[in-house]
Amino acid sequence: MKISRVESFLMSYPMPEPIRLPFWGGERRILKRDAMLLRVTADTGLRGYAPGPAHERADREIRQVVSAFLTGKDPRQWQTLRVLADQEGMTTYRAVEIAVLDLVARYEGCPLSDLLGGRKRDRMKVYGSAGMYMEPEAYAEEARVVADMGFPAYKMRPGMGPEQDLRTVALMREAVGPDVGLMIDAHTWWRMGNRSYDVETVARLVEGVKDYDPVWLEEPLPPDDHAAYHNLRARSDVKLASGEHEPDEAGFRHLIESDAVDYVQMDILCQGGVPTAQRVFQNVEKEGLRFAFHSWGTALEVLAAAQLGVCWSEDVVEWLEYPCYAEEGCPVMYPFPLANEILSDLLKIENGYLVLPEGPGLGIEVNEAVVQKYPFVPGPWSLFRLDSPAETVAVTGDHSVKWVQEETSGD
Repeated sequence: MKISRVESFLMSYPMPEPIRLPFWGGERRILKRDAMLLRVTADTGLRGYAPGPAHERADREIRQVVSAFLTGKDPRQWQTLRVLADQEGMTTYRAVEIAVLDLVARYEGCPLSDLLGGRKRDRMKVYGSAGMYMEPEAYAEEARVVADMGFPAYKMRPGMGPEQDLRTVALMREAVGPDVGLMIDAHTWWRMGNRSYDVETVARLVEGVKDYDPVWLEEPLPPDDHAAYHNLRARSDVKLASGEHEPDEAGFRHLIESDAVDYVQMDILCQGGVPTAQRVFQNVEKEGLRFAFHSWGTALEVLAAAQLGVCWSEDVVEWLEYPCYAEEGCPVMYPFPLANEILSDLLKIENGYLVLPEGPGLGIEVNEAVVQKYPFVPGPWSLFRLDSPAETVAVTGDHSVKWVQEETSGD
């Protein structure tokens, strides 16, 4: 069996109207949501699939470099291919490797997890991830909706000013009671230009949210300042989380070894794929920390992460992020129908856990019709307009970088 084609398909769901979300230091506009589907085809006609990094640079690298590297190779030699790709500095290969592994697992008739170390369990704990820049009462209502959907925890993104952010957490806890977890993704706190929260403001907020027992506080400070995280963690009992913006494996090692966080997060599509994740897991276990997947995209991304996560025990790889998008009967966040339509069947969530399918490879068939249904729209999916200094900053689907470019005010 040899690989005959390697294909990447960028897709977009444009919002019916740009979604405007004012925050403390400006306004965020959601223009669209992007996704990438990877497909590796063997000369037998068998196909393997994977989610890919949803941005144009990765698409170019896969089409121009990774495709030429893999064509004609035997996918069953995936371990050798991984070494060769690393020697060539082919970082985007790590995402495509998931499709190669899916192809091999389908060929061998086994779940993808069998090639990743073997399952220690058949399910992963998931939290519902939504909430962006709303009034405190709206966050509380959304927390209640997500809890009613069966998720054991809810993650939101504050940024409405220190007093309002603290009031939001209080109202969310009142809305869901003591048994539903609350994750606070505070990355906006350092993205407000001159209105970003300083270290002392963050410290005061940490002390304030402690009374409401959050599962974690995520990225409350610039993510490359590990020393600041170490100091904040040393002065509070609130658990800290970070990792999705680490630029390389050395960054993860330093994050872990500097006692900066309680929860290490990683996006396997943008930050090194399976081999990097496995080494991160080992370091997390060694230091007695916990791991939580960053998966801010489609159900295919969630499923791919879960296939790896179940190969480790829950006291190491604990949480799996499950993005919640607006649909009929689900009044949360904004719509992104492509997220679920990319799979032929819905993922099964039972008592707060994603139950992995038993089928070969990823276990659920991919719905290739989404490629034609959602043609790609170039450009960033989101824009931050900052009040001071007056500028607009773009965001793409590469979660390992904080910004893409700076533009003049008024874009």
